[in-house]
Amino acid sequence: MQNQNDMVKDEAEVAASAFNGEEWGNCSDAMEEPSFQEEESAKVPYVGDKEPLSSLAAEYQSGSPILLEKIKILDSQYIAIRRTRGDGNCFFRSFMFSYLEHILESQDRAEVDRIKVNVEKCRKTLQNLGYTDFTFEDFFALFLEQLDDILQGNEGSISYDELVNRSRDQSVSDYIVMFFRFVTAGDIRTRADFFEPFITGLSNTSVDQFCKSSVEPMGEESDHIHITALSDALGVAIRVVYLDRSSCDNGGVTVNHHDFVPVGTDEKEEASAPFITLLYRPGHYDILYPKSSCKVL
Repeated sequence: MQNQNDMVKDEAEVAASAFNGEEWGNCSDAMEEPSFQEEESAKVPYVGDKEPLSSLAAEYQSGSPILLEKIKILDSQYIAIRRTRGDGNCFFRSFMFSYLEHILESQDRAEVDRIKVNVEKCRKTLQNLGYTDFTFEDFFALFLEQLDDILQGNEGSISYDELVNRSRDQSVSDYIVMFFRFVTAGDIRTRADFFEPFITGLSNTSVDQFCKSSVEPMGEESDHIHITALSDALGVAIRVVYLDRSSCDNGGVTVNHHDFVPVGTDEKEEASAPFITLLYRPGHYDILYPKSSCKVL
């Protein structure tokens, strides 16, 4: 696996935020005049249903032969795709559902205990950075509530259908996205010396301004900087599969992926594939489901 230091680079476009840069904690302020793109995006659920890979092929039926060939490769390795709304929050939304779905299916209580420890560390990180509790506490509390609810045997345990419904409920879904945004910003600010060269190359701004304008506001797109920070802060590995028009030097076609492996991961864990797999197409993330008989390394 490649080192994240080599992978964090300036390749994401910074989207215009729908929120005032000084009011990043407000999840309800919408632009007065939605664009056509926003109107079309709003027709898609925050988190869609599972679909066969053939639905992806149908999108590109008359498109690039390279993309069609890559989709064939994906079809041999993955059984389904779950789409997310293209509203600038698709990475965080995809991560949210994929992680919670994994816990619901695996009932991995040890993983829940582990991530709760990291969540508490993230809370203290924000406090040490000078954030006041009221700006982030509700977001943290709601994420922890979801962790408790997806473990069966509790009074408030929920079903798979209820997890899908909550992920589509703006009052829940957006709050958890904001939780991830705060965690990401906290990690970037704490490791400013590490992230600063990449941020300068991406946006020619300071770490502080980058967090205020490109991490904390809802609707801002994510790139390798965001993924690295979130993965490291929560200790969760993330695989990103790239669907683009690139080809090999010899003219062949292959589908590239990169595993974002948290700092401190031991060699045994690093050798296994992450349980979260996201598909990246320029400007957008969706969720992929590997075939159980196909181990993609």
